[in-house]
Amino acid sequence: MREILHIQAGQCGNQIGGKFWEVVCDEHGIDAAGNYVGNSQVQLERVNVYYNEASGGRYVPRAVLMDLEPGTMDSLRTGPYGNIFRPDNFVFGQNGAGNNWAKGHYTEGAELIDSVLDVVRKEAENCDCLQGFQICHSLGGGTGSGMGTLLISKIREEYPDRMMLTFSVFPSPKVSDTVVEPYNATLSVHQLVENADECMVLDNEALYDICFRTLKLTNPSFGDLNHLISTTMSGVTCCLRFPGQLNSDLRKLAVNLIPFPRLHFFMVGFAPLTSRGSQQYRALTIPELTQQMWDAKNMMCAADPRHGRYLTASAMFRGKMSTKEVDEQMINVQNKNSSYFVEWIPNNVKSSVCDIPPTGLSMSSTFMGNSTSIQEMFRRVSEQFTVMFRRKAFLHWYTGEGMDEMEFTEAESNMNDLVSEYQQYQDAVAENEEVDEDEDEDEEAM
Repeated sequence: MREILHIQAGQCGNQIGGKFWEVVCDEHGIDAAGNYVGNSQVQLERVNVYYNEASGGRYVPRAVLMDLEPGTMDSLRTGPYGNIFRPDNFVFGQNGAGNNWAKGHYTEGAELIDSVLDVVRKEAENCDCLQGFQICHSLGGGTGSGMGTLLISKIREEYPDRMMLTFSVFPSPKVSDTVVEPYNATLSVHQLVENADECMVLDNEALYDICFRTLKLTNPSFGDLNHLISTTMSGVTCCLRFPGQLNSDLRKLAVNLIPFPRLHFFMVGFAPLTSRGSQQYRALTIPELTQQMWDAKNMMCAADPRHGRYLTASAMFRGKMSTKEVDEQMINVQNKNSSYFVEWIPNNVKSSVCDIPPTGLSMSSTFMGNSTSIQEMFRRVSEQFTVMFRRKAFLHWYTGEGMDEMEFTEAESNMNDLVSEYQQYQDAVAENEEVDEDEDEDEEAM
């Protein structure tokens, strides 16, 4: 089977990961002790994508949990699903990275990385045909960003031909949890551009807005946000885990979504999202799902797709439905909003249909878009970075761990290059051949 190895790094990554395993266990009918309590053979058919089977018929998540301090992992271990994970797969340090990217990437993280890689190798060797890795982490802290990117680059060295999928929580525009977020995020993006295959860009503020406006939750907790992220994560891989009429996997996704190797940062969305009170007033139909999934309010990162153009997009539907109707809806979206799609990639929406809907819904859809408006995220972080870096504020924390200022300058310019690349493709037009001929004649005349 096509296995996926799941890695969670840092506090944010471990909290998202904890929620993610609750969602996946629920879909596969596996209880908190790892025993199968489901009611359909389909659930077990490809359970190996995320689970190893242990003795006595227990299912153990193929997950590696790492952090530089024991706190979050202890609370995971004592939580409802704490006993399902394999105890050897918890790898943690004692000192913490203290929100410092350099500690996570060069000093503390470098000491721990070998023991993490051992666990990764052990899990990878148990696989029949490893499809790739998925990593949950945040870019604002120290461990998820610094050590997360270190692990990604080490895995890339060792498994160059496997897919590397990241779910990265970017710093939010208005809410800042950490003062040095812009530094950590810029240094991380510098790594992700080079070493990851697909990055799903998330951010807390956009998730809060979805909880607040769409789901009408009065005071959303991180648990609610993480649940939203988990539904998307499970939607991305549902085609691998359940039979479908039109399958897709991580590699097909990458091939269809990434026109240029550096532009692999996607916006994600999920539908249907309905508040508790208005559920019975809403019919789940494909047009309804389509309308919500393309809605700017539904994007899980604070960038507005209406400010840019889609290079490519992917729609994954789940549930019993006709593929014909799905195709019609997708064509419809492209025709009605043609100005929001680049004209030099015709038919740039990939769709896939999986037969088994998520628990409690009759159908759902997961959206991934490669839109040029994602540059808003990078531009915002870059501006904050520049303001601080110009004054060399907080820099001594990083240089004290052995970093060089040069590395900051490189990261900054790499991020600015990324922004201008997105801008360049946003403005690009499909040129006619006649124009070129005129230019040639002009040159000859000169």
